[in-house]
Amino acid sequence: MAGLFTALALGASGRQVDVLERDPPAPEGDADEVFESWSRRGVGHLRHSHAFLARLRKVIADNHPALLDELLAAGVQELNFFDGLNDAAKARYRPRPEDASLTVLTSRRTTLELVLRRYVERMPGVTIHSGVNVTGLLGSLDGEGRYVARGVTLEDAAGAREAEADIVVDAAGRMSQGFEWLSDAGVAFDEIEEDAGILYYTRHWRLRPGQEEPTRGTTPGAADLGYLKYGVFPGDNRCFSITLAAPEIEQTLRQAILKPEVFDAICASFPGIAAWTDPERAEPISKVFGMGDLKSRWRSTVRDGKPIALNLFFVGDGLVRTNPLYGRGCSFAAVESHLLRDILEQYKRPGARAIAYQAAVTDALRPYYDDMLTQDRIAICRARNALDPAYKPKLRAKAMRSFALDGIAPALRADPDLLREFMRGFHMLEPSSTWLKKPANMAKIMGAWATPKAAKANYYPPKLGPDRAEMFTLLGLPATADAERLGLAA
Repeated sequence: MAGLFTALALGASGRQVDVLERDPPAPEGDADEVFESWSRRGVGHLRHSHAFLARLRKVIADNHPALLDELLAAGVQELNFFDGLNDAAKARYRPRPEDASLTVLTSRRTTLELVLRRYVERMPGVTIHSGVNVTGLLGSLDGEGRYVARGVTLEDAAGAREAEADIVVDAAGRMSQGFEWLSDAGVAFDEIEEDAGILYYTRHWRLRPGQEEPTRGTTPGAADLGYLKYGVFPGDNRCFSITLAAPEIEQTLRQAILKPEVFDAICASFPGIAAWTDPERAEPISKVFGMGDLKSRWRSTVRDGKPIALNLFFVGDGLVRTNPLYGRGCSFAAVESHLLRDILEQYKRPGARAIAYQAAVTDALRPYYDDMLTQDRIAICRARNALDPAYKPKLRAKAMRSFALDGIAPALRADPDLLREFMRGFHMLEPSSTWLKKPANMAKIMGAWATPKAAKANYYPPKLGPDRAEMFTLLGLPATADAERLGLAA
């Protein structure tokens, strides 16, 4: 996706772009055939749920409206802000012009990538070379210790060879070796990395003939129960997927979820999912896909104010890798690729381009990355505390949890104007913490927090599902096994 977005952005600006792709091209056929048969060794998460945030749709709509038309013609859905409101908020909703910017795209990853690829393939000046394995960088260090790229080394059906280029873009995803190749050449770089602390499990369904998607708004289609997170992802052509995300520490539950019957039983126990996966409404069309080794990583191509490489840029997970829980991977790549387009147009000197690109990426994306790290750390601690029978939350922890559950949550469910502010941050249309810094918004939250629970009962969601003990009993799993493994059992 990062490579395709880069080709889309740079190709549309009149550049000659060659895309080197290790995997085979997409098979012929429609979206369903491609979902079944497209082999992508380089994309382990190809058949996991994907969220295409409003920021991503905005990039496409603003820069490539014809592509948006083709996506919709292929069955990709658009969901607007009003669609996601609960019944109480819908009654209070008053439309605003900016609500159109909160529209999101929903589809299977394979469908969006297929349409994007076929669109890019038709662009003048863009050539996609499939079955090509890039084996290294072509270049050398200059007198200031910077790596000056002039191409790549590769292997394809014709054998090993070199390919020169004025600009090299590494868009090889989370398995990118670009920074390692720089290190091998003697170039140091700055990097921060943390475990996301969760694993993902996804299964796909299709609506049966005559059936429609459940009505939205009553029970959340996504929720966090501490020991397990869930999300419903409407797709294209009457398909949808469910993703369950289990904390890394919940080993017993993680191992069980891979079994289809366990996955389905969990879905049936959550009111926010059960209506979707009801056997009379939909049938499963895939196995349960698992995904681990989830890390967050921020790398920089500028060190101590100086670029570490010239004519070499990184787009996508090779530069900034995020926890898929937040659905920002594709959006980050789309933003980065179009920032790169602007930088290449604005600056002509290689050093100025390198510095400006890193600064633009940091300014545009670092607030979302830092917010994600904070939320992940909280979730990791919460999951561990849930297993510890001796854990007793301190007063501050109790207050913060009450603020979230009894202040923020009911305020968002009751007030569509407040939710609109929150969603602008969630969808990367403004920094994710901006809404909380506005005095009027904080006043609404504090007012909701101070309101007695009985008076705001209608603004709490219904019970989201079984608690941990109930779930383990339902599934016939030993609830204390992981605590004992970690030496936490009382």
